[in-house]
Amino acid sequence: MSDFVSSVATAKRIVVKVGSSLLTNDGQGLDPQAIGEWSSQIAALRRQNKQIILVSSGAIAEGMARLKWKTRPKAMSELQAAAAVGQMGLIQAYESAFASHNMRAAQILLTHEDLADRLRYLNARTTIFKLLELGVIPIVNENDTVVTDEIRLGDNDTLGAVVSNLIEADALIILTDQRGLYDSDPRNNPDARFIHLATAGDPALQKMAGGAGSHIGTGGMLTKVLAAQRAASSGATTIIASGREERVLERLGLGEAIGTELRAAPSLRSARKQWMADHLRLPGKLVLDEGACKALIDQGKSLLAVGVTDVIGEFERGDVVACTDSQHREIARGLTNYSAADTRRIMRHPTNEIESILGNCRDEELIHRNNMVLVQTSKHTASAES
Repeated sequence: MSDFVSSVATAKRIVVKVGSSLLTNDGQGLDPQAIGEWSSQIAALRRQNKQIILVSSGAIAEGMARLKWKTRPKAMSELQAAAAVGQMGLIQAYESAFASHNMRAAQILLTHEDLADRLRYLNARTTIFKLLELGVIPIVNENDTVVTDEIRLGDNDTLGAVVSNLIEADALIILTDQRGLYDSDPRNNPDARFIHLATAGDPALQKMAGGAGSHIGTGGMLTKVLAAQRAASSGATTIIASGREERVLERLGLGEAIGTELRAAPSLRSARKQWMADHLRLPGKLVLDEGACKALIDQGKSLLAVGVTDVIGEFERGDVVACTDSQHREIARGLTNYSAADTRRIMRHPTNEIESILGNCRDEELIHRNNMVLVQTSKHTASAES
């Protein structure tokens, strides 16, 4: 073990993500003993005056067991059916386990649409805060019974990071069946070095992470590293640790350094800009010329219609859209003041011509700087924003 003190010791609001393999006996249905153990450890963290939000996998795996399916289906309708059947058992198990500690649990099912819509995003945030105030443990999962490929978040590592940003958590704990992150695959390299502490978002981490997950879950180490990067944008530290470690949550809460800790660099991103950054899917994008790219990145300017060379997709005024360079690498995203149809009419034109083209000039900027957030790409690195 390393000699640093885990950030969980001082964290007040923590998101805990538990993977399917830690709940289901490697897919053989839910393991009541394991769920009881996790509930006991979460109760211990609550006694340390910490607020806990649980992101739990296991619904589809439990549904597979109840339906006697041996392999994870690929058809969306079958996945949705398995989730619907399994969700009953999952929440029932948690409800019973937490009741033994005189605690209440609540179920929250989310889709990307819930988080992309600003009002629904704020409603989800308010609900979770109220549950925490009441001493209830929110159990969050993706709403797999209605989700489609177009609106799914993808995996619960990503969901854990998005929830961390949603409620401005201090720490995200991702529990898996692996010890943490190595600089290379320890299964192939006996000299692989274990990473105890690093900075989330370090490009070298993605090269270290592999993508192989179990046949029950959907994620690998790469999704966890990317989740840590996403969570760090709102200031959360991520701990990737083995759920096989005895009383791992309690020990982390007491400051013991377990697993890999990926700490957040200082972030000045506002809550609204964080909401924009957390959109996983966007309705359209604007392709910018080189001058516009430099104006956004180097000069902190708003986006003007004259700098747009192409409009891809369909969107309305007020939607979050991507801004890309000529190679379609995203450099920024923001709330557009004009629909796709109107943007196509005014692109490449200076601001003083907008009124004559559209009949009015509602806004001089296509995207105002205050409604824009820079993002990282392979070519450009974003600076911290207020």
